[in-house]
Amino acid sequence: MTRSSASTAAAAPVAPDDGARRPLLDRWRPAARTERPARAPRAVDPAAQARAAERAARAAARAARRAERTEVRRFTRRSRRRRILVISVTTSLVALVAGVGAVTVSPLMALTEITVTGAQRLDAAAVTEALDEHTGTPLALLDHEAIRDDLRAFPLIRSYSTEVVPPHTLVVRLVERTPIGAVERAGGVALVDAAGVVVDTTAERPAGVPLIEAGDADAESVAFRSAAAVLAVLPADLVARIDVISATTRDDVTFTFADTGHRVRWGSAERSDFKARVLAAAIATSDQSVAWQYDVSAPDSLIARRL
Repeated sequence: MTRSSASTAAAAPVAPDDGARRPLLDRWRPAARTERPARAPRAVDPAAQARAAERAARAAARAARRAERTEVRRFTRRSRRRRILVISVTTSLVALVAGVGAVTVSPLMALTEITVTGAQRLDAAAVTEALDEHTGTPLALLDHEAIRDDLRAFPLIRSYSTEVVPPHTLVVRLVERTPIGAVERAGGVALVDAAGVVVDTTAERPAGVPLIEAGDADAESVAFRSAAAVLAVLPADLVARIDVISATTRDDVTFTFADTGHRVRWGSAERSDFKARVLAAAIATSDQSVAWQYDVSAPDSLIARRL
């Protein structure tokens, strides 16, 4: 064979046969899927379905309750804060009151000192001694009724007031009876107040104290009460000038002045304030070098004449 014949034979195409390799695309084409037979449906268990439904219902109910509680808390937050504040304040106040009460009734606040003021004729030490039984009692538990009963032993006390001064002191302020006149008694003179209570007894009537002549000078008699009522409303400077005041009934009170000898017909104790003003004006406008008789029993129609 020549060289040219060999070249021609080499260049001639080779026809593919059935055993030749397939293109790459054909090699990666997926194989046809084989269909599996369908599974038979599972049998339905009614009891299991009921349990599942019940569990789902319970879960839904719990979720609803949680949501409801959340909403309630959100909408009641302000009221809950208010309630907490009220409870806190109330608890604090109760604790404070309880603490104060415990201290108040404890021996830390017991009475150890009694101070008496306003005693002039009375002996303040005697009054203090009469109240000594209350020493050691907590101030908040003092028996004021018992204190009143103790002070009744002193007839010179017209009225009184008490003041508790923590931590240990009781202050007793006295108002003594003031004598408005004198009543003659066997062996001397009794100084009495407007209620007829004997304030003091002396051998002689002090200057400036009028003598009361009202029958038997019984403090409960109408005559004595009328004379005492007149003395109680007269100005102190006029009372100091009266020598004798007398009465037999409620409508015939009369008195005389010690310095000038003036006589005054007062009448009853009614309108005594107005009568006192009329008498003062009459004295101020009349000649005081001579004695006068003033009739103010009807104060709208003053009668004045020389004696």
